[in-house]
Amino acid sequence: MKNCFRSRGFLPCNDPDEKLTLGEEFESLDRLGEELPSLLLEDDCRTFLSQQIIPQWPCDNISPSLLSQARLYYVRLGFIASGYINQTGQAKCHTLPQNIAQPLIKIAGLLGRKPMLSYDGYALYNWKRYDIEKPIELGNIDTLQNFVHLYDEHWFILVHVEIEAIAARILNGIELWNAALDLTDSTREARLQSAMDDISLAIVAITKVLQRIPERMSDQLYFSDFRPYIGHFDDIEYEGTDTVMTFRGETGAQSSVIPTLLAFLKIPHQQTRLLKHLQDMRNYMPAEHRLYIEQVQQMPDPKPLTPPELFDEILEGIAQFREVHYHWAIKYIARRGNDQQGTGGTPYVKWLKYLIDETRNHKNGG
Repeated sequence: MKNCFRSRGFLPCNDPDEKLTLGEEFESLDRLGEELPSLLLEDDCRTFLSQQIIPQWPCDNISPSLLSQARLYYVRLGFIASGYINQTGQAKCHTLPQNIAQPLIKIAGLLGRKPMLSYDGYALYNWKRYDIEKPIELGNIDTLQNFVHLYDEHWFILVHVEIEAIAARILNGIELWNAALDLTDSTREARLQSAMDDISLAIVAITKVLQRIPERMSDQLYFSDFRPYIGHFDDIEYEGTDTVMTFRGETGAQSSVIPTLLAFLKIPHQQTRLLKHLQDMRNYMPAEHRLYIEQVQQMPDPKPLTPPELFDEILEGIAQFREVHYHWAIKYIARRGNDQQGTGGTPYVKWLKYLIDETRNHKNGG
């Protein structure tokens, strides 16, 4: 898995499947997913969705050969469930019908996921390449599933996908740095520094991609048309169970990229509600991603082994990435209304500023 992380970051080792190929009944789930943006425009969408026959995952496990199919199945169901609960223009909904709830609970359990749409389903498994010989980058990728017909939502997702692809360079740099620790010859110091240089350049690259958000995404359309669909699941009854469940909404805070960097660089954060929130976000990540973060956390502190100016350069790069995120949070959310919470339930205006300050405070002499 580590080798896959080094080449693909936290994206799947192979490009996601674009179609369900498990039988004719699964083709109908593909069609339902494709029609979802149109269905969500109709007042009777919930009634229609509750009447659909959704096939159960056919196994009690997921073999490696079916993993990509299982992820696509989860993407389709996660979008349908979030669309049903969070349909815009309709009354609040606190019940997920059994035909959707039961298949979602099963596949989520097999994948080690919560039974709702998390970041992995919204972004990590939700893309395709036009030309597989070309990189995973904007202009060569598109989404598999959406809530709305607007390209703005495609763009929002795809920016995250390219960031995740670039982040493979960060993970590769971390592994190269860790391997260089075992060297005893004269190349050790040079290899440690080279790995940190690679990490620094990759952070600059993901920041440049994040800066592109406004190119194809309207703040008005984001706030009113598709952000509601990645909102919380508050006190939702999953029909067929005796359980009422509450989950945080899909959010980029469920990405493993920045948490891995924090674990590697040993950036300290105050023991506040913010830290508890960030730790809770890990519960929405795939298990293998959580494990990798824990493994990186156990690596030695790179600060004493890195030239001060280079270590500070990396921290400044992370701070600038967070500043771009902060700026977009203000533009796309705060200025559109009085909502002071992000889609994952974060009081972002205050907390994002704390994260920026604490990152810079970890610099040499900070």
